[in-house]
Amino acid sequence: MPDLLTRRERALRYFGPATGRVRLVCFHYAGGTTAMFRDWPKRLPADVSVVAVQLPGRDTRSDEDPHTRMGPLVAELVDVLSPVLDVPFAFYGHSMGARVSLWLTHALRALGGPLPLSLFVASSAAPALMTRVRGWDESDDALVQYLRDLGGTPPIVFERPDLLELFLPALRADLTVVATSGPPPRPALDVPLHVFSGVDDEEASPERMAAWSRETVSTFTHDLIAGGHFFAPEGVAHVLNAIETRLTDTRPG
Repeated sequence: MPDLLTRRERALRYFGPATGRVRLVCFHYAGGTTAMFRDWPKRLPADVSVVAVQLPGRDTRSDEDPHTRMGPLVAELVDVLSPVLDVPFAFYGHSMGARVSLWLTHALRALGGPLPLSLFVASSAAPALMTRVRGWDESDDALVQYLRDLGGTPPIVFERPDLLELFLPALRADLTVVATSGPPPRPALDVPLHVFSGVDDEEASPERMAAWSRETVSTFTHDLIAGGHFFAPEGVAHVLNAIETRLTDTRPG
């Protein structure tokens, strides 16, 4: 296991300016990488710095075992992220990343640490519903079919057994984290919560995402995005516009 400094260097990807008045800390979907956030600084104000978190078991952390339980994953993130939570910040999580960002916020509250200005979550059924997670305890064939049903995976991945062999272990581990995480912590957070759901997303339908309102006693908003589980460029633009507006509304001063 790499030491903490090495894990921080591997885990944190700074896209755009490394410093800003506000940091947007981003968490990728199951099986994903930080690459999904590479272009975000181009669409956000210059004083919002984007820091994306790379989970173990992929890319620069491919020699590390992926987590299979939420508790150890969040404990690691508390340590890894401590240097970047020294300015006002917000969390964005997509799919699995939404769950991770929620549990991490609860962990920070329990430790008396700083809390995000806002929590932005997308494409994840509300955790209180305890919706069944597909694929994590099924065969590789069933897991691949789940990927096909979700959409968003490049076709070449399905055509190359060597790529699938590299990709599936981290994906299965990530889905196991979500499937075994249990009910969300209580009491609900006093943090503004903003939800984005694809109107054609069967796994995280707008109806399933509406119950995220149970996770906060603060402001709650729910934006519907055209498309499915993974947003098209115009959907991403909608998300970033909303993030910019809401960070401006909640920014200190």
